Amino acid sequence: MKLLIASDAYHPQVNGVVRSLEQMVRRAPEHGFETALLTVADFRSLPLPGYPEIRLAYAGRERVAARWRAERPSHVHIATEGPVGLAARRHCLAHGLPFTTSYHTRFPEYLAARAPVPEAWSYAYLRRFHSAARGTMVSTASLQDELSARGFPRLMRWTRGVDTGRFRPADPGAPVPAELAALPRPLFLYVGRLAVEKNVAAFLSLDLPGTKVMVGDGPDRARLQALAPGARFLGTRTGPALSALYAACDVFVFPSLTDTFGIVLLEALASGLPVAAFPVPGPNDVVGGTRVGCLDRDLRAAALAALALSRTECRAEALRCGWDVSARQFFGNIIAAHRGEREDRDAA
Repeated sequence: MKLLIASDAYHPQVNGVVRSLEQMVRRAPEHGFETALLTVADFRSLPLPGYPEIRLAYAGRERVAARWRAERPSHVHIATEGPVGLAARRHCLAHGLPFTTSYHTRFPEYLAARAPVPEAWSYAYLRRFHSAARGTMVSTASLQDELSARGFPRLMRWTRGVDTGRFRPADPGAPVPAELAALPRPLFLYVGRLAVEKNVAAFLSLDLPGTKVMVGDGPDRARLQALAPGARFLGTRTGPALSALYAACDVFVFPSLTDTFGIVLLEALASGLPVAAFPVPGPNDVVGGTRVGCLDRDLRAAALAALALSRTECRAEALRCGWDVSARQFFGNIIAAHRGEREDRDAA
């Protein structure tokens, strides 16, 4: 079986969509699939205004059709709702091909934060986009309930995971990364895009002891640095450098009000780092009801309370969230949807 994954988000972008898809590609052979990718790299593209790291493809019909003839996929998954996703959707509908989709990002809220576009308009577009699919995969129970209430049909659960080999507590005696060594503790860490929709200013405005450590980049970086000159902005980190930063800090602060999941939450837990966040979907689904995170409408109170949580319990919680569970759900959904099964698939 060959699965074609169409996505506007893929390397060199660094985000949760890319991490999820690369893990599915890596694990596809274990589930009997070969994979092919249809991404922005296959087309001419332009940078998205305000987000130059994100490119918008000119996904022409002929180029898409040529890729289909070359790959001859037996299954199709459309991961994003941008130009590449639209082109793949259009091709599938024109040729009567079944496909699945996934809902990763709250674009209506993100767009409304930047432009006077009513959320209802954006949700109407997204509902139409996904309603043509045999199934739409969502990451959490709360998101599934919300989208169902908005009229999205045929929702299927696809959880996310974490590489617990890459993200792990520091070995005893391991040196603290040089950029953190002289900073006053405790170290409150943020990892993610520096953009208005991430609500990063809510974290930077907190009166906390120690140091705020910011990992990531984005269009709002200059404004945020001016807002919090005492914070340390380290830019983007990946691989072992990122893992070492997680393991060396004391609390992971997640200020977003709109993320649908937050893979960084699992990366923090795998590194032994307790979580502080608002009690909203995403954090509620990942750490709600556990002893590895503090959720409070007062984010400062949550951050301070998280200092007392057990790093050992954080690691143990993450060990239950491997990418193998995520891949089993993903490929199970692909097969079920292709066969025309209509029931929601909620269990791992």
